[in-house]
Amino acid sequence: MIQFEVNDMTCGHCVGAVTAAVKDVAPEAIISVDLAEHTVRVEGVPDADVVEQAIREAGYSPSRKF
Repeated sequence: MIQFEVNDMTCGHCVGAVTAAVKDVAPEAIISVDLAEHTVRVEGVPDADVVEQAIREAGYSPSRKF
């Protein structure tokens, strides 16, 4: 599992945009978003960098949580 903190994700639209961005680069990914905690968890993706870049390109600022 890969986990990101995305503090600039603040509403349902943001959740949709981040989810779509991840699905664009990893259609097989299982995505879980906690808007209140600003957390995105992604399972089934081998390359965290690709996912992080997709979220950035969608206009957000993810930081990877270990």
